[in-house]
Parts: sequence; structure tokens; C-alpha cells
Amino acid sequence: MADLDRNFKNTSDPRLKVTCTMWGFATGMFALCIPLAALTRGAAIIPAAVALGAGAGTVAVWRSERHSQHGLAAEQNVRSLEERIANLEAIASSAELEIQHQFKQLELQNHHK
Repeated sequence: MADLDRNFKNTSDPRLKVTCTMWGFATGMFALCIPLAALTRGAAIIPAAVALGAGAGTVAVWRSERHSQHGLAAEQNVRSLEERIANLEAIASSAELEIQHQFKQLELQNHHK
């Protein structure tokens, strides 16, 4: 289980990470249900509620695929725009340095005349 958990945490899909975490907590809650079953009558409702809750949560996470893909596409667009801006800044700064160099050469030529 630990290897499986590590593999899920290394993935880039957040839905998989959330599902793994959710079912990890559900497993812990199932373990807590064992001593509670001995102490209470009709304790079968507690593990059923845990299973239904984790199942409904899983469905909700995986049905949100459209929203997460849209968010990922928007994030990729932002990264692309940031890269373009960085490239334009590099081009502009190199052009500015070249212009400053040319001005200094002109000033030196004017001083020598």
C-alpha cells in the first residue's frame, strides 16, 4: 500500500491524489469501526456511511474532470504567455543594450571631432 500511495503522489493528476488520500482516510475509519461495533448495537450503519461517503466523494472528484481539464488548459496558457513575455523582455533588453552601446559610440565620435 505504501508503494501504491507513493506512486499516486508522484502523478500529475490531482484527482488521483485526492482519491488515494480519501480512501486512505476511509480505511482508517473502517479500522475504527471494528472496536465501535463491539461497543454499540447496530453499528453496521457507521461502516456503511464511511463507504457511501468515500464512494460519493470519489464520484464527485472524477466527475469534476471537465473543470479540472479547463483549469489545466488555462494554466498552460498562462505559462505559455509568461514564457512569451520573458522572451520579449529578453529581446527588448538586448535591443536596449545595443542602442545604449551605439549612443556611447556616437558620443565618443562627437567628442573626438
